[in-house]
Amino acid sequence: MAQSADKMSLEVVSAVSNSSLLQPGFSLLNFDGHTFLFGQKGWPKRSCPTGVFLLYIKENELKMKPAFFSNDSCYLPPLRYPAICKLRGNAVSDEYQYIIHGGKTPNNDLSNKIYVMSLISKNSKKTTFQCIEKDLDGDVPEARYGHTINIVHSQGKSMSVIFGGRSYTPLAQRTTEIWNSVVDCLPSVFLVDFEFGCCTSYILPELQDGLAFHVSVARNDTIYILGGHSLQNNTRSPRLYKLKVDLPLGSPAVTCTILPGGISVSSAIVTQTSDTEFVLVGGYQSDNLKRLLCNTIVLEDSNIQIVERESPDWTPDIKHCRMWFGSDMGKGSVLLGIPGVNKQLISDANYFYILRCKGEEDKEEELTAQICSQTSTEDPRDSTPFEDSEEFCLSAKANRFDVDNTDTYNEADEDESETGYWITCSASCNIDSNTWVPFYSTEFNKPAMILCSSGAGHWVHAQCMDLSETMLLHLSEANVKYFCNEHTDVNKGLQTSQKVVPLKKQPMKPLPKKTTMKLTSPAKKSFLRRLF
Repeated sequence: MAQSADKMSLEVVSAVSNSSLLQPGFSLLNFDGHTFLFGQKGWPKRSCPTGVFLLYIKENELKMKPAFFSNDSCYLPPLRYPAICKLRGNAVSDEYQYIIHGGKTPNNDLSNKIYVMSLISKNSKKTTFQCIEKDLDGDVPEARYGHTINIVHSQGKSMSVIFGGRSYTPLAQRTTEIWNSVVDCLPSVFLVDFEFGCCTSYILPELQDGLAFHVSVARNDTIYILGGHSLQNNTRSPRLYKLKVDLPLGSPAVTCTILPGGISVSSAIVTQTSDTEFVLVGGYQSDNLKRLLCNTIVLEDSNIQIVERESPDWTPDIKHCRMWFGSDMGKGSVLLGIPGVNKQLISDANYFYILRCKGEEDKEEELTAQICSQTSTEDPRDSTPFEDSEEFCLSAKANRFDVDNTDTYNEADEDESETGYWITCSASCNIDSNTWVPFYSTEFNKPAMILCSSGAGHWVHAQCMDLSETMLLHLSEANVKYFCNEHTDVNKGLQTSQKVVPLKKQPMKPLPKKTTMKLTSPAKKSFLRRLF
């Protein structure tokens, strides 16, 4: 395989002061040359009601400044693992918006909604966005995460294309109601028309497996799908798919072709360096092996070329760490992180690097092609250990925003009802996000949860319910309903607490009656003398 001669540089940056706000599955958006962080567990409501932050570098430190939404915006939860891409008015337009679809909500539910996010105003003190929720009809994609969305342009029209991802098993088909019941989505291709708000699904014979955390790169009317992980057979697809979308006056036509030259990789990161060139970095080529190689992807007309390129000088920490994560910062730069266990004062803090994939002179080049890659891997309970690598949370306590004119961060401002697995599940709940450590071998960075079927249902922590790991695994295989400790009066299915038969107590034998002795004075003296 030919090799690109371009050299990439790796720069170490200090951890952000509010690193506890960076959570697994976050996304980076690029508006007007500025990078914004979106999607984390919770956020300080008084300081940042939107959960969107300007991410910037000052004196070699990553810093964050809260952003805001306009009054006419809809509510946008801080979704993790959504599909995100740019939407332009046409293929050469300078104005663009971001489409956000799917992802995990703070309560660990999945979303099937589509949002359109636009930059309204920005100055040195404040950034304001507008967010609008799009209503869709037709074959609406099911709620999912770890998928991709792209925009195609054909014959003067544009459409969105959604593919892949993972979803929770539908309630009607579940054999268990525990927290980690996920499956690959069907390998259907969805076309979304934003002008008329309608969706159409297509089943293509070439697409046999549902893929999650793949890479998709689009140009004009063609999308290329590379890599991805399949839960069903625990493989990373080595195939390269070419989707071509024709948008005539009548019904759209979607065709798929399998091309040679694919790469078996999942959770890779892609950044765009020119109008036709992309760089592929990171990811995993197997359950036990990171992919340290890098590739250049060139799209010209309806052709794709993938060549190996010289990798950056990876640091020893990057080479030897088991896991890494990151996201595209735009304009040829990638934010990379590795867990810093036992290397910093805070054991679960992370090291950060910025990988620059092109020269300084090209930084201001305008990018027109579309790109979408899932760079935050899936939930650690959902797949293999290395596929879960980006599930490490940054847990350094956030004390303040290191910017002017910003309110003080207060962790008490975070709404615990919006943070999912850190809920108070019962009166005796002892789960504390600041002190929690794994209790079951299947846990990675979140406590195991189980759904109580009482009433409308509610989630409780398996550890708080005193479930042994054996019992938890049994529940994952048994087709029964579960009721928590506080609802054991509902005599259905398996309950945590078991009725205990009271022990029969044997009556105690009566003590012998006291006897008295009358002792004469000499006898009394003799008796006492023997005692003492």
